[in-house]
Amino acid sequence: MIHHIIPSIKQADSTNFFLMAGPCAIEGEDIALRIAERIVTITDKLNIPYIFKGSYRKANRSRVDSFTGIGDEKALKILRKVGETFGVPTVTDIHESGEASMTAEYVDVLQIPAFLCRQTELLIAAAKTGKTVNIKKGQFLSAGAMRFAVDKVKDSGNDKVILTDRGNTFGYQDLIVDFRGIPEMRDFGVPVVMDCTHSLQQPNQASGVTGGKPALIETIAKAAVAVGADGLFIETHPDPANAKSDGANMLHLDLLEGLLQKLVRLRAAIR
Repeated sequence: MIHHIIPSIKQADSTNFFLMAGPCAIEGEDIALRIAERIVTITDKLNIPYIFKGSYRKANRSRVDSFTGIGDEKALKILRKVGETFGVPTVTDIHESGEASMTAEYVDVLQIPAFLCRQTELLIAAAKTGKTVNIKKGQFLSAGAMRFAVDKVKDSGNDKVILTDRGNTFGYQDLIVDFRGIPEMRDFGVPVVMDCTHSLQQPNQASGVTGGKPALIETIAKAAVAVGADGLFIETHPDPANAKSDGANMLHLDLLEGLLQKLVRLRAAIR
């Protein structure tokens, strides 16, 4: 399904899931290119369609002194260079309607953060760029409620929509994943992605730094593939402990290939 949404994506085995993966935030050109090169090598080997992800700016931070970015234009140019260098689509998130047209000049997919998935003007602005719009499901919404987010984009003349689940708020400092939501959202006629890393966040910690449970990434990914997710979203970094953002729940880059090998086998068995 994703091949029809982003024609530039490398054509791979149509029975496979696709992958959105990369660092949480764009930290610099060298590390972005190194991460992309490693993932492209792995996904080419495994015939997994690949979209490079990286936030050009982090607008939703717990503390005012948290890392937010290296500068909008600088980060967006890096995203463009990654796409051009490796011939893969790129995705980044936007936070206000005024960012949509500017960001669309650099990337192939505009992502709507979970906390903003009900923002009508933002969804319409993203839709009107003509780019694919990846809407993350709000932690506070049911899967069924995401139909209205999809409708806002489609009613604005853009049928290129992806939905991404990232868990549901469970108390104050934890998230859970209701895997019933994946087939429910697929019934809307759009590809559905499981965010295997953000769904393991532990927000609202006393330190003001979000925690996470990266040891369970494989568990979430396997379950998502088992229930029919079209794609997986995984934040990965060669040194998560020293990443500028979301290091607590990212997958170490060295572990990505082994995980994807297992998931490809699982997908084949199910299909």
